[in-house]
Amino acid sequence: MKILGIGSRINHSEFGKGVVTNVTAQYYWVTFIDSGLETIEIDSDFEVIEAADGDVDTISFAEVESSLVRILKKYSDVSEVVPIADKYKGGKIILEPGDTNLKAYELPIDKFFNKIIMVRDRLRVMEQRINSSDLDEQNKVDLQQYITRIYGSLTSFNVLFKSDSHKFVGQRSK
Repeated sequence: MKILGIGSRINHSEFGKGVVTNVTAQYYWVTFIDSGLETIEIDSDFEVIEAADGDVDTISFAEVESSLVRILKKYSDVSEVVPIADKYKGGKIILEPGDTNLKAYELPIDKFFNKIIMVRDRLRVMEQRINSSDLDEQNKVDLQQYITRIYGSLTSFNVLFKSDSHKFVGQRSK
């Protein structure tokens, strides 16, 4: 039996998909998408999705963490934690109809912000899937331009983001 290296991706019968983050003589330490860090026996029941070779003692924790983040971003729609601007924490959005006889609709701004983040993250996954698809290059470029325009349409919501690095960026003029 060949021992898997750190960074190997597996599908475990009980815990689902995960990445090997450490190896001992008897165990793999695996970070699973759904259940987090678990220790499993080397001979337990799992499918190898992608094996990583190499000396398991020469990789740093930072490298494992970086690899895990890259793998999770590539193969799932797990999103990062994006903080809302401080001035909007605990706020609400009020939609008032033109007809004063109708009731206004109130929504916690945090809930609205989370929906915007989900849209952004799903656009990113779509973008990755388009780029890795077997479409011809012209179709990829055309679809990418639509996505860029969508990002541009969403720039109105940038005021809600705490950090500039999380904001939407549309097409820039040259």
